Amino acid sequence: MNDPKSGENAGHGGRKPPRRVTPDYLENAALHYLQRFASSSANLRRVLMGKVERSARAHGTDREEGARWVDALVERYLRSGLLDDRAYAEARAASLHRRGASTRAIREKLATKGIDRDQAAAAVAAVDADIAGDMDLAAAAAFARRRRLGPFRREDREAHRQRDLAALGRAGFGYETARRVVDAADPDAIE
Repeated sequence: MNDPKSGENAGHGGRKPPRRVTPDYLENAALHYLQRFASSSANLRRVLMGKVERSARAHGTDREEGARWVDALVERYLRSGLLDDRAYAEARAASLHRRGASTRAIREKLATKGIDRDQAAAAVAAVDADIAGDMDLAAAAAFARRRRLGPFRREDREAHRQRDLAALGRAGFGYETARRVVDAADPDAIE
């Protein structure tokens, strides 16, 4: 099955087979993941359950036992403060806002990471409290700056007006906010 010349594992399409899940393996995997990425408890649970599922398919390990190990690990991390969904949600919301995400997009992205609606709303409110003025307008301006839309476009703004409005709309901004950004005379006029 193994081809010693190529170094590939021929039986698994060039991939190593998944590791057999144990409590120690799950803990090491969780710590390694948390060293590289900020995560919500639900997202970490999803990542670890993927490992449990792959182990069950490859080695016949017990999915329910693996799920109990994952749940115990996540609960322990929540109690110790290693995982904090509120802090994660606020930091992620602030980061997404700086990149130009609309409040709707922020809520959706937080939901995909397992943050519930109330925590997402609180995170958006925390970001909104730190901003002087309209949060969506500030985010739309950041998005337009990054994508060079509206007043950040170097030439022929009028020919690209509809396209710029559509890009802001697809990003989750309302028409009035998009229009204010695209029709601004210059970047300073947005605020």
